[in-house]
Amino acid sequence: MITDRASGAKAEMTEPMLKDGERIDDLQRNGFKIIQDPEKFCFGIDAVLLSGFAQANRGDRVLDLGTGTGIIPILMAAKTEADELIGLEIQTESADMARRSVEMNELQQRVHIVCGDIKEAAKTFEPASFDVVTTNPPYMIKGHGLTNPDSPKAIARHEVLCDLDDVIGAAKVLLHPGGKFFMVHRPFRLSEIFTCMTKNRIEPKRIRMVHPYVDKEPSLVLIEGARDGKPRLSVEPPLIIYDGPGQYSPYMKENYGF
Repeated sequence: MITDRASGAKAEMTEPMLKDGERIDDLQRNGFKIIQDPEKFCFGIDAVLLSGFAQANRGDRVLDLGTGTGIIPILMAAKTEADELIGLEIQTESADMARRSVEMNELQQRVHIVCGDIKEAAKTFEPASFDVVTTNPPYMIKGHGLTNPDSPKAIARHEVLCDLDDVIGAAKVLLHPGGKFFMVHRPFRLSEIFTCMTKNRIEPKRIRMVHPYVDKEPSLVLIEGARDGKPRLSVEPPLIIYDGPGQYSPYMKENYGF
């Protein structure tokens, strides 16, 4: 029996058989858990922050590009009233873990995992069929510091199987006019990101810089865009993760349960 700390709601969950190296982690939301393999790749705070920054309304259809083990659709199922959340993932082992996590959390009616290539997303899904697209794509340019480009961690972190233009180009095709695009990335690529977004008719509408400490430069940027939106960019106050070493900020504690 798992208890939701916020609401006190209880849910029965059946934990699946784990494969070698896998573990189950508590997401601290609605009693949801997730299956991960630390030797391959585990989600980071960037995915958690994106799930809180992204917005979806009741009845929305949401697509997460490069979903990994399904962290963003599962968290957004807890935080939003979206009708359907689909995760697209090219790595079969990650997609399998994501599917089993969905089943473990009894989310099969709302969350679906598809194993496929972002480059082929326009063939996998109907054009203009999504209200929201989210993505936590590889941050690093292909070849930068790579020692084993075929490893799951390298594929998740580096543009080995897809690049920024592939991701944003897929979002352009799959979002209907006015649909929302949400991404977390690194600030050093912000100029390139904006250029790619506008080229693909996704207008940057809102950004928020994420700083590890109040006196440190940002390490992440959260971005919202709108398909065929009008030019007007809102810059939100900085998001500070830590007050001190190992001490999360009040904002992180209040909004993310850290």
